[in-house]
Amino acid sequence: MALAANGPPNVNRIPAIPPTPAPPTWPTQTTKPTQTWDSFRQQMPICQRWAYFDHAAVGPIPQKAANALSLFAQQASLEGDFHWPSWSASANETRKFAAELLHASKEEIALVSNTTLGIHTIALAYPFKPSDSVVILKNEFPSNQIPWLNLRTAGVDVRIVEPNPDGSICIDRVLDAIDSTTRLVAISWVGYATGFRIDLASLVEQIHLRGAEVFLDAIQGLGVFPLNVSDIPVDYLAADGHKWLLGPEGAGILFIQKNHLNKLGPALCGWNSLQASHEFRMEGKGLKDSAARYEGGSLNHVGFAALKESLSLLLEHGCHDPASGFAERILHLTNYARERLRTAGASFPWFTPQAPEKLTSNASGILSFDFPDQNPQLLRKALIDAGIILSVRHGSLRIAIHAYNIEQEIDHLVDSIASIIRPTSIHFSPNPQP
Repeated sequence: MALAANGPPNVNRIPAIPPTPAPPTWPTQTTKPTQTWDSFRQQMPICQRWAYFDHAAVGPIPQKAANALSLFAQQASLEGDFHWPSWSASANETRKFAAELLHASKEEIALVSNTTLGIHTIALAYPFKPSDSVVILKNEFPSNQIPWLNLRTAGVDVRIVEPNPDGSICIDRVLDAIDSTTRLVAISWVGYATGFRIDLASLVEQIHLRGAEVFLDAIQGLGVFPLNVSDIPVDYLAADGHKWLLGPEGAGILFIQKNHLNKLGPALCGWNSLQASHEFRMEGKGLKDSAARYEGGSLNHVGFAALKESLSLLLEHGCHDPASGFAERILHLTNYARERLRTAGASFPWFTPQAPEKLTSNASGILSFDFPDQNPQLLRKALIDAGIILSVRHGSLRIAIHAYNIEQEIDHLVDSIASIIRPTSIHFSPNPQP
């Protein structure tokens, strides 16, 4: 049964809240989970009602983050700003956890409302001259294009590099765009549609050898793939917390290598950028000697209280540690989904990773796929009725798998698709009996 081809426009959000499906019951797992992943999963209430594969759009928040939101709401409604000192201390803990995530110092972290603001901050604060150039990718998310393209109004040459037809990035093509005028290369760690994860260590090294700096849009990799900025010295990085970091929208981080801080201008700075900012006056005050100078005004304390708890949970389960197996679990589950979907007749519009379960590969937790003669938007809506959440990007269905997901949820996804498009067919078992 093919779903009609003239479906609704390519939107991601559900326009109205659908009836909540019955809580799923999963069969015994084919591979025994470790205690670590069981513990993680128990912290995610979303698992009680949905098979959730939309972390590249908006991730669900853990129970402890939800508790933090509830506590803040109670405090603010009953006692106004009485608890403000504790909220400020909590935000400082959020900076600390963000620094731990990146193996950075707390002084290199600013709390920002989203990735877009982080990118704009560097684009506006960097001391570009009309003779300078910047390199970006054509298939970047719009937020990692618009701030840099705006520099053309100041005479900066913005060079746009084409990706390969399969969505992968040719590093040599990026490097060829760099010359003596290039000050900065802005690139995403993981492609939001393609799932292509760049070889960050090699790229940063080669860009630095050519005398340029690196701005990394890390939103599709941070929280699931480890990054040590001492070993891989990215110059600037931004990521909102509402995807893989499992925080609420409007609470993100900006990282600035400390040795770059004083060359940046005071773009978007405000009262909270000043030393002793809560004296609320300019006289005799300089800017904070940390990235926190770019926090500008009042913080989203409720959002950062929740993000603190999400970061704590992720760090507890080793998301920042290459030896924890956290990233490899995501790569394993994504490859499991790829093979199950392939068996069910799916095709994949983007690159095929080599050794997809290895951390050294270009694979990530993002996987886009198509089924012949099926409208992806209508198929996505039908999957909601089966208790499954995913997205559509560039005309393809897209799943984004986190470490708390399980194989049985992937089986449910594939079997549900089979029931929708071939309602009288037998489900595609991953372990067929002879």
